[in-house]
Amino acid sequence: MRRAVALSLGLALLLSACSGGGAHHRTLTVFAAASLTESFGTIGSRFEKAHPAVTVRFSFGPSDGLAQQIQAGASVDVFASASEKWMDAVASNPGATGRVDFTRNRLTIVVPAGNPANIAGLADLARPGVKLVLAAEGVPAGDYAQEALANAGIGKAALANVVSNEIDVKGVLAKVASGDADVGIVYVTDVTPDVASKVEAIRIPDAQNVIAAYPIAVVRGSVQTGLAGEFVRFVLGPGQAVLRGAGFLPAA
Repeated sequence: MRRAVALSLGLALLLSACSGGGAHHRTLTVFAAASLTESFGTIGSRFEKAHPAVTVRFSFGPSDGLAQQIQAGASVDVFASASEKWMDAVASNPGATGRVDFTRNRLTIVVPAGNPANIAGLADLARPGVKLVLAAEGVPAGDYAQEALANAGIGKAALANVVSNEIDVKGVLAKVASGDADVGIVYVTDVTPDVASKVEAIRIPDAQNVIAAYPIAVVRGSVQTGLAGEFVRFVLGPGQAVLRGAGFLPAA
């Protein structure tokens, strides 16, 4: 009888311990711009290593679409945007705290390996017959690309060559890498090692380029505000080395 009681008590304590451990595990949900996919993947892994009982769950996509999901009620703890405009939208509804710019990015022209259309600079994007692909209007990379084309004085002519508007920069890069387009405009950080053999980057002069500021904040309504704040601080601290290594610019 005593043995049976001892076994029952031991089993109860084991189940209690397992249940308690599970109760302390937390999941942090981060919505982040598509251009942050690789860098935030690394940052998230390092954050998890520093916080063994935490899982960081990412959703990457265009900043406009992510902001709209948040405004529609998606459960999100942290929002990292490639656009001040869409962070403004989230700050207005449902609200955001601890907002800070954590990095910046700049644009580059990309062409398929071998550059079959002989693109040398922005001016060539206005040549008749050139197949240009951009991120869609409203997507930060698409709006910035249109701004760069306007800076170069070829906005109308270049936009007439657009054969596809993609949901985000990853879509633009895929179209160019596959040869479905002669040229596209993405962020310099999008030309990652896994696509470097499929595309070539052509620099956009500073006078015509656009520098994009990236803000990050804790989304109001988060049930993990303390942990979300820790993640933001991690991005501002150890995460900066990851971002610099990927080609992102300092926030200021």
